[in-house]
Amino acid sequence: MFPALSKGRFEARLSTDTADIEAAQRLRHKAFFDRAGRDAEALDAKCLHLLVEDRTSGRLMACCRILPLDAGHIGDSYSARHYELSALQAFDGAMLEIGRFCGLPGATDPDILRIAWAMLTLYVDENKIKMLFGCSSFAGTDVRDYLDSFAMLKERHLAPKRWRPQAKAPQVYSFAKRLRHKPDTKQAMLHMPPLLRTYLLMGGWVSDHAVVDRQLNTLHVFTGLEVAAIPAARKRLLRAVAA
Repeated sequence: MFPALSKGRFEARLSTDTADIEAAQRLRHKAFFDRAGRDAEALDAKCLHLLVEDRTSGRLMACCRILPLDAGHIGDSYSARHYELSALQAFDGAMLEIGRFCGLPGATDPDILRIAWAMLTLYVDENKIKMLFGCSSFAGTDVRDYLDSFAMLKERHLAPKRWRPQAKAPQVYSFAKRLRHKPDTKQAMLHMPPLLRTYLLMGGWVSDHAVVDRQLNTLHVFTGLEVAAIPAARKRLLRAVAA
């Protein structure tokens, strides 16, 4: 069993039974739809689920699901439902899809995200993962709310051509082709989703288009992070939290 990680009030661990998965599904539904219910789908049974709990109250504060894959099976990922990922089949090394990453609405303690990433760092190191990937979501489906963010992604963070995902979803916003203006950096970062901001700080890159997901009421971009590209200082920081 993979060990739990405790820091201060919070503990991060991997799911051990169906009750843990159901708790994650309830939190996801609350985070995504702002009401009680369960965000459940078939892929949940194939994934591990990372849980961040408040050790004082026992309340679930954040969760995500992780799916280890090799590049030849990237078609089995959730991301492959929305993006054409055949270019990534040539990637040499173990991969980890991170999905459904969310937190309890109103929970803003930065230690929640910090310990989640520390737990992921332990898992990546233990399993010699070479690439992390997933879908990073913007709330809502109105692209006008995020033009500076998309312009910044185009200018600084597009995927290398050898790995770049192609369009597959029925409705996409091809920001790399459509945007021409220089981004306002302050506005771009203000509206960048926290998870995506973390990926970018570690050297992550994105698809050249966003998928319009009406079911979850989001715009999302495919996001990849090659572990070898993470700056040494950032790796030291992550491992220090995980120590």
